[in-house]
Amino acid sequence: MKNFLKISSLLIILAGLSNANAQNKVYKFEKNHTSVLWTANHFGYSKVSGKFVDVDGSITFDEKAPKNSKVEATINMNSIVTGLPKFDEHLKSKDFFDVKTYPTAKFVSKKVEITKGNSAYVYGDFTLLGKTRELILSATFNKSAPNPMNKKPTIGFSAIASINRSDFGMAYALPNIADNVYLNIEVEANQ
Repeated sequence: MKNFLKISSLLIILAGLSNANAQNKVYKFEKNHTSVLWTANHFGYSKVSGKFVDVDGSITFDEKAPKNSKVEATINMNSIVTGLPKFDEHLKSKDFFDVKTYPTAKFVSKKVEITKGNSAYVYGDFTLLGKTRELILSATFNKSAPNPMNKKPTIGFSAIASINRSDFGMAYALPNIADNVYLNIEVEANQ
């Protein structure tokens, strides 16, 4: 009888764990439709921008309790594109992103705070140029549905944030090139 009770208890615990994990679905970034766009003020004359087009990662998404969701993203810093090859090379140099020494940047979420409707703040650690600082994303949940092309369950998010590049040791041409850099993030992810 004792063994039966132990086995029953174990089965109940395992069933509970299985149900809890069933709500947390892992979605992998769909790299063709995921990017990080940045914008910075240039001498007060204009705002220059570029895009990182190779962003990999995953979202562990709990649709019933979104505050339990998690995100992890890695940016290939060599994937920066401005449309101007000489400018791209300068941005990859030690003056800016030093891609030979620091080929990736990484974001790992720590907490999701639902604000209203489909919006949330996502708090996490952002590592750039070997330095880690807290970054808060203001995120919007766009959609959850099977992708009409590949039929896979797919989710989409948009997010904005800003960083001070000097916090990561990027001081080239300050203050003429702004310290504050705005980020606009688009993510599609599927199972």
